Amino acid sequence: MTKRRRMRSAEKTLGTSPGTLTYVGDDIQHATRIKRIDYNTDTYHIDDNSKLSQCQPPDEQAPVIHWVDVDGIHEPQVVSGIGQRYHLHPLLLEDVVNTDQKPKIDFYDEMTDTSPSPMPGSGPVIFVTLKMLHHHRAQPDVDMEHVSLVLGRNFLVSFQEERTKDIFEPVIDRIKASAGKTRRSGPDYLLYALLDLIVDHYLVLTEYIGERMDKLEEVIVKERAGQQTLTELYNLKRELAHMRRVVNPTRDIVGALLREDSELIKPTTIPYLRDLADHINQTLETLDAYREGVSGLMDVYYSIVNNRMNTVMKTLTIVSAIFIPLTFIVGVYGMNFEFMPELKSPHGYFYVWGLMILIAIGEVIYFKRRGWM
Repeated sequence: MTKRRRMRSAEKTLGTSPGTLTYVGDDIQHATRIKRIDYNTDTYHIDDNSKLSQCQPPDEQAPVIHWVDVDGIHEPQVVSGIGQRYHLHPLLLEDVVNTDQKPKIDFYDEMTDTSPSPMPGSGPVIFVTLKMLHHHRAQPDVDMEHVSLVLGRNFLVSFQEERTKDIFEPVIDRIKASAGKTRRSGPDYLLYALLDLIVDHYLVLTEYIGERMDKLEEVIVKERAGQQTLTELYNLKRELAHMRRVVNPTRDIVGALLREDSELIKPTTIPYLRDLADHINQTLETLDAYREGVSGLMDVYYSIVNNRMNTVMKTLTIVSAIFIPLTFIVGVYGMNFEFMPELKSPHGYFYVWGLMILIAIGEVIYFKRRGWM
């Protein structure tokens, strides 16, 4: 996140009352898309272009799991409409449309509305907001996407920034294929599946960064590194620090799901959440190792540059040491005095050349014996 974007976020939310929906993010020209998925063990129904009026939490006795996937958070009126139909707290919706919001988890009880009495059909919800990380082979920078998940008794609402591809498509494919436990489990397992998909992207991204580090190490060791290599090392170090700021709160989110005694999380889902926590810890350990590795590569780079500079300085020093006495001799015989020894010698020119050559050869032999050459 750039400094300019942080200032823009502060300017947009300055002076607004809590719960005011103000979109903070990149400008999006496309309309928000809503996908509604209803499924159970036996069947499923997917509406790729659902209307806001068709979105409604099912009855608690309904034999289906209800999932609404909102692709695009740049239209506050749509997000507000979803919040009204699923009885979501205004503060929750405010975090949904703020792409600068840090990853966190909130537990809302029956009193999800600011009114004195709970709304009809309202119930406890778990709100999770976190970041999805992408990378593209064409560009080395890491792309970040704001994602929010709301878990209710028999429904789940997911919000994601508008993209050309739905990031939750693998989970939808599992629902279509009736593969694994997704169709046979409740919305809490669906929450785990979406979190697991995001964490898997963290692991894939760490492998990609590991490949970049291997290439940089090969370039540095073969002494082909230049200023571009140093710039890439600094960019990589910054990306690793940014990833850690994203992944570390995700560990706290999963830890809160494990610690909190919520009726929305079934005991059968707890082992999967523990496994997810292990994956996050693995990612953090890998990121820490890579950060140390990048620092080590930078030290190697500076060491090679210093050695290269020392070699250049050593060569220049040896050349200077050889020519200093020769320059002295030439300077002496270049003085414009009429009465100087050897000036009238017919072979003086050749004697001086012989002396300078002997001095130069002697210095080279001396330097080699001392191991300076």
